[in-house]
Amino acid sequence: MPPIRAPEAVGRSRRSFLGTAATTLAASQLGVTSTASAQSASAKHVASIKPGTNTSFASLKQIDAGVLNVGYAEAGPADGPVVILLHGWPYDIHSYVDVTPLLASTGYRVIVPYVRGCGTTRFLSGATFRNGQQAAVAVDTIALMDALKIDKAILAGYDWGARTADIVAALWPKRCKALVSVSGYLIGSPEANKKPLPPKAEYQWWYQYYFATERGVLGYDRYRHDFGKLIWQTASPKWRFDDATFDRTAASFDNPDYVAIVIHNYRWRLGLAQGETKYDDLERRLAAGPVITVPTITLEGDANGAPHVPPEVYRNKFSGKYAHRLIGGGIGHNLPQEAPQAFAQAVVDVDAF
Repeated sequence: MPPIRAPEAVGRSRRSFLGTAATTLAASQLGVTSTASAQSASAKHVASIKPGTNTSFASLKQIDAGVLNVGYAEAGPADGPVVILLHGWPYDIHSYVDVTPLLASTGYRVIVPYVRGCGTTRFLSGATFRNGQQAAVAVDTIALMDALKIDKAILAGYDWGARTADIVAALWPKRCKALVSVSGYLIGSPEANKKPLPPKAEYQWWYQYYFATERGVLGYDRYRHDFGKLIWQTASPKWRFDDATFDRTAASFDNPDYVAIVIHNYRWRLGLAQGETKYDDLERRLAAGPVITVPTITLEGDANGAPHVPPEVYRNKFSGKYAHRLIGGGIGHNLPQEAPQAFAQAVVDVDAF
């Protein structure tokens, strides 16, 4: 089966590397095939590795960055073009456990950080406000890039991670070489979120309203693992993950700040919790719905059970080179873990735009 195709930008030496080591790795990992329906002809008929081929990262690292000590996985050559993979909720870095070796073997330096409040990421001070608002989470990524001395990177993500990647691409385009975003343009504001949605859409957001109550806070604190599994099942109704797969991620929910960050994130979105004034200017810019100018590929799974809108709704938010891909085969919300080859191929392809 064919490996991921490397872009011209990776360079001649890495293309040679791809032709040997990467081909061997991809061939050993490829198990089943699926198809990706895409608007870009170059991306059609890409083979897919069997999800779950990999179960862990070789090692985790820690670094002080901004207000956090960030836990992250890293793979690939230190001098390779950088890809930062951003996970969503209620998930963790294991969403990229298969994507990472595919990209690393292609010559990329891959960074996969735990979001604030998750896994081994910790606040440096107990006095820091446990803030989950969108601007704060995005600034964490800029701080991590600064700490790792990364000037520019390809950013790719889904759910919270897609929102963060969108924000960095919109507000700091010089730091973002290209973007891969599942479910497209996810930048919003509490003011915009005050508008009611049709009943079916509101129903999909039930947990957001549950978190608005004190009962929801207590319930989530007590049942965070059960809660996470329920979201996995409803957001990806055709994904047949096993207990071991879920448990590897659920361990990251035991971070002491996990519940506080999640609750604040969703309350802030509804205007029920205040953010920090230091992010007011960023939030004003985000509320205006800034256009993203960097090269972008947006992705959607054909069986995504989480709230999302059709791609035509957000198409005009991307003014640079752009493609949208619908990933078939019963793929749900956690697209990189359910369809790792398609996600990795999108990263490679957007780098070649």
